Amino acid sequence: MKNKSTRLHRNAFTLVELLVVIAIIGVLVGLLLPAVQAAREAARRNQCKNNMRQLGIGILNYESTRGYLPPSALVDLSVTSTGNNGSWGVHGRILSYLEQDNLRDLVNIEAAWDDQQAISDVRIAVFQCPSDFNSNESRTFSDNRPTLWPTNYGFNFGTWFVFDPTTQEGGNGIFYPNSNLPLARVTDGTSNTLLCAEVKAWTPYTRNGGPATNDIPNTIAEAIAAVKSGADEKNTGHTEWPDGRVHHTGFTATMTPNTAVPYTMGGEEVDADYNSWQEGKNGSAGDPTYAMITSRSFHPGQVQVALLDGSVQSIADEIATEVWRAMATRDGGEIVPPL
Repeated sequence: MKNKSTRLHRNAFTLVELLVVIAIIGVLVGLLLPAVQAAREAARRNQCKNNMRQLGIGILNYESTRGYLPPSALVDLSVTSTGNNGSWGVHGRILSYLEQDNLRDLVNIEAAWDDQQAISDVRIAVFQCPSDFNSNESRTFSDNRPTLWPTNYGFNFGTWFVFDPTTQEGGNGIFYPNSNLPLARVTDGTSNTLLCAEVKAWTPYTRNGGPATNDIPNTIAEAIAAVKSGADEKNTGHTEWPDGRVHHTGFTATMTPNTAVPYTMGGEEVDADYNSWQEGKNGSAGDPTYAMITSRSFHPGQVQVALLDGSVQSIADEIATEVWRAMATRDGGEIVPPL
C-alpha cells in the first residue's frame, strides 16, 4: 500500500510544476503572436501592393485605348453651384480595365454618379487596403445617394494647386478636372512620377474659404493654418470612391507620407486634410482650388505607391519633402534619386 501511494504521488503534477508549464506556454505564446501578426501584416501589405499594381495596369490600358489619362472629373463650369459633385472620378472611369465590366455596363459615366443606384453598397476589393480597418465601414446618406464603401488609394493631384476654373489651368500632377493628358506630357518619366498612393478611409478634413495664394505650406504650423482656414469641417474623406474631388479620389504631396497635421474636430484631436474650394465649386466664377490631402497608411512607417510605369514601391515616412514633391510633378524637371 505504501509503494502504491508513493507511485501515485510521483505521477502527479505539483503546483510549482504546473505554474512553470503555464509560464513556459505564456512565453511561447508571447513569442509566437508577434510573428503571426507580422506574417498577417506582410500578407495584407502584399495584397495592397497587388491592388495598386492592378490600378496601374488599368490606368495604362485606359491611356493606351484613348490616347490620354483619365480626368479627375469633368466639371461643367456653366453650373454655378457645386456643379462638380456628381462627376465620376478616376476610380469609376477605369472600371472596365479592372475586370468590372458588369458594373460598368450598369452605370453611365457621363451622368452624375450620385443618382445611380447600381453602385449602391457595391464593395470593390481592389479599391481597399486590407490593413485599413476603417474601410470596413460603408457610408450611407440621408438623401437618395447610393450607399458607398471607402477607397484607400488616392490618385496623384500634384503638390498643392489643383485647378483654376477661371483659366481652366490644372495642377502639376497627373490628374485634374477636365484634363486630357497623354503620357507624352509626363516629361519627368513614368518611372519617376507617382500615379497613386495610399490614403486612409474616413479622413477628417476642412474645406471652402481657404487661401487665395499659391504659397505651399512647408511646415506643420503652415499646414495647421491651412486646415484652420477651411469653413466646413468633415470627417468623411475618401468615403466616396466614385466622386472626382481630391479629398475623395486623390492625394497631394504637400506634406510627406503619414505627416500628422493636428486639428481639433468635435472635441477630438485628429490628423486633418484640406481642400480650399472643391475644384470648380461655383463654376467659372469660383476660386482656385488648393489641396493638402496627405498620403497615409496603416502599414507601419511607410506608404505604398504605384508609379506611372506600373511598378509599386514602399516609401518611408522619412522621405525628404523635396523628393516626395518631385515624384508628384509630371514635368518639373527634378532629379529623383534612387529610392
